[in-house]
Amino acid sequence: MKSPFLTFVCGLSLAAAAGCETSKSSNPTAPTVAGPIAGVTISAPVMLEPAQGSKFKDSEQPIRLVVQNATTTGVRALTYTFEVASDSDFNNKVFSRSNVAPGDGKTSVQVDHLDIGRAYYWRAWAQDGANTGTAATAGFEIYPKPQVNPPTPVSPVNNAVVATVTPAIKVNNASFVGPIGVLIYEFQIASDQAFTKLVSAGYAAEGPGQTTFNSLALTAGATMYWRARASDSETTSAWTVTQVFRTPAPVAPPSPSPGTPPSGGACVSSTPLGIITCERNKYGHMSAADTVNFLKAAARSLFANGISGGPFGILRKSGGTSCNGYSCDIICTGQGTSQKQWDVLGDSDGAQTPSWNGPATYPNIRVDVCEIQ
Repeated sequence: MKSPFLTFVCGLSLAAAAGCETSKSSNPTAPTVAGPIAGVTISAPVMLEPAQGSKFKDSEQPIRLVVQNATTTGVRALTYTFEVASDSDFNNKVFSRSNVAPGDGKTSVQVDHLDIGRAYYWRAWAQDGANTGTAATAGFEIYPKPQVNPPTPVSPVNNAVVATVTPAIKVNNASFVGPIGVLIYEFQIASDQAFTKLVSAGYAAEGPGQTTFNSLALTAGATMYWRARASDSETTSAWTVTQVFRTPAPVAPPSPSPGTPPSGGACVSSTPLGIITCERNKYGHMSAADTVNFLKAAARSLFANGISGGPFGILRKSGGTSCNGYSCDIICTGQGTSQKQWDVLGDSDGAQTPSWNGPATYPNIRVDVCEIQ
């Protein structure tokens, strides 16, 4: 039996002929309007971000989709729909957001996370509840995780004897995947396989196909080990497989000439300053060549006497005042940002007084190659 209340409500709500059925309004601003409304056109939104062909690093996620608002010839308010898919036909959607209220001139949504190493397509359109605008579409890509592979050793390898004590170390350039910047190559040459006794080290800009590093002078008749790696400062490769080579046998020493270290017994002391003073006392006023010989002898004596922090070396100097290409007053250890430097001569152009001041460390020093003695 029908409820009298339901019959009464239906009778109050609608005309008798209409019964309890609902109908859409002809008012264009009503929530339920018959549509589409003739004469109303809605433009496609303009794709702003990401633009067609954009590429992102994983670190740049989350990605925000941004459109310039569409226009309409109607009076109804617009809302927006955004979709992201892994195919251009949008059969495999990975993100969808509808009923997005428009912003001031621009409208956007945030996609929290997408898988890396893939291409994506996104689209957006506007609708007013009765009419739907044309969709605009663009594509973008998220790079795979960046990776730099080790460069490939070319020469010297296989325990070959090189022709000179300043050999050129050569590698085939590193391959990589993902977003990698300009590569710089780091080279190390050591007298031990663990690379605790570096004898030459430095950096070289990438060359066409291959990259070469020119070594400092090495000890003659010695076995040497080298390795290299590549980096764009954000992503660094592993080291190459360690390679072995031998330097040529030493040649007979030339006749003594100016700058030849004076004869004298080995310096023995338990303090760095005692050793520096002993080596300094072997000279009068030192020329540039004398100064280099003094620094080399001092570095060797510091290590021979077991002074902590070694092995010690002298500092290459590529610019400014120098003593035959070396700093005139510095004893050093280590390479790169781990380098330490001691000032061992006060007034190197004047009295050349022995001293042991330091160590000064990065970033308070200009880092150069420390040539271990």
